[in-house]
Amino acid sequence: MAKNNEEAEDGSGSVEIASNDRGDVGPPQARPISLMRLFFACMVAGGVQYGWALQLSLLTPYVQTLGLSHALSSIIWLCGPIAGFVVQPIVGLWSDRCRSRFGKRRPFISAGCLLICTAVIVVGFSSDIGYALGDTKEHCSIYRGPRWHAAMVYCLGFWLLDFSNNTVQGPTRALMADIAGQHGPNAANAIFCSWMAAGNLLGYACGSNGNWHKWFPFLMTNACCEACANLKAAFLIAVVFLLMCLTVTLMLANEVPLLDSHLTKEQQSTGLFNIFRSFKNLPPGMPSVLIVTSITWLSWFPFLLYDTDWMGREVYHGNPRGTDAQIDAYNQGVREGAVGLLLNSVVLGLSSFIIEPMCRKVTPRVVWVFSNFFVFLGMTAICLTSVWSLKKFSQGSIQLAISADTDVKVVSLVIFAALGLPLAVLFSVPFAVASQLAAKVDGGQGLCIGVLNISIVIPQVIIALGAGPWDAIFDQGNLPAFALASAFALLSGVAGIFLLPKLSGNSFKSSGLAGMH
Repeated sequence: MAKNNEEAEDGSGSVEIASNDRGDVGPPQARPISLMRLFFACMVAGGVQYGWALQLSLLTPYVQTLGLSHALSSIIWLCGPIAGFVVQPIVGLWSDRCRSRFGKRRPFISAGCLLICTAVIVVGFSSDIGYALGDTKEHCSIYRGPRWHAAMVYCLGFWLLDFSNNTVQGPTRALMADIAGQHGPNAANAIFCSWMAAGNLLGYACGSNGNWHKWFPFLMTNACCEACANLKAAFLIAVVFLLMCLTVTLMLANEVPLLDSHLTKEQQSTGLFNIFRSFKNLPPGMPSVLIVTSITWLSWFPFLLYDTDWMGREVYHGNPRGTDAQIDAYNQGVREGAVGLLLNSVVLGLSSFIIEPMCRKVTPRVVWVFSNFFVFLGMTAICLTSVWSLKKFSQGSIQLAISADTDVKVVSLVIFAALGLPLAVLFSVPFAVASQLAAKVDGGQGLCIGVLNISIVIPQVIIALGAGPWDAIFDQGNLPAFALASAFALLSGVAGIFLLPKLSGNSFKSSGLAGMH
């Protein structure tokens, strides 16, 4: 009789090849892995999120200094959802069926990280590249007009950055599910979420620092003044950090190459037609999860796009293209917004460790619905804070727009921090639910996570296209977008009550998903 399990690697390995008594070889299965090794195997998620945190906190304000209006700045973010809509499902399925000798997920993770490094350098140096291509030769401290060459270079780098992020995110989550073994999918998602929190924490701390130009004065040029030099330094540090995180992940996340014998004839085909045909393998319950996920993200994207811009405009009453005092106030607000996002990341990281116990106690559906109603309260609080701040400013309690009212600033930071709790739920529970549902069919971790990403990128398209014009209609800064976000948050909570599948908290923890293909 053939051996029941044929080990694929020894000692420190994390997967094995399964075979039955007839000698048929099955797909690689997870073998025991220590929790510590599993934790550091996900380190690349922290490196990617570090750059993503810089992108969220600095780039919307930065692009306005290149001449694009507040309304147009949101449209730049269209590249993310378009890339995600196309890239994540395709990369997810290809990684499910990749037969590289380096493993299924690591080739995609490596390629994506190298592209991220290239993209952030292009974005960081876009002002200098635009200057070389023919933008104004006036010093950046004097010139207030548009710099269209720099804006074009920035857009190209931004698109490449989002394309690269989407190439990495799906395979990284799938890798964690593959190697989680006895720890289960929810532990894997909690670890992923904790690394995202760590990356956010470091990224927002880096973005809130206004002294990079003093420490690295050579980064300032005729086309790149203090704020630009700070951004440039932060992105260069992001490159170093990401490469370090990638190295750790590649060393610790051991994978066994997937052989042709592990796949059916249909699965061995990776053409585009076969990718879309594979959608029929999505498990029951996924459509409801996709709908609730879409509505939930509709409530989050206005915050993610305009958080630091809101702090600069509505709390500090600055203007990135106004007088010197207004520009200083705006930049101070952006840095303070990054501090708020740093606090948000601290709460997110701490909350990620209580998500699994909460799901076991009251089920994932209740946790998800509660978090959506919490977002409704948070977005409503942002709207009320905007009105409060503008009222104080109009009454003259803030002089020369050089500072924020202390009470308004404190309340704003508290709101930013509190939103870390529902953000931890958003980053973990939908993906863990999708992973558990994937265990019921032959859909594959990569495919299910890639399709779930479609329900995230469609809302981003809607917000990117609509938020800027929506704000412009009312001429009230960011307030209309946050009011709309509050309405979507309320709708997502109600939809979750009626649509989300009733998953057991215990099965949510113990479901064994590693090795599903």
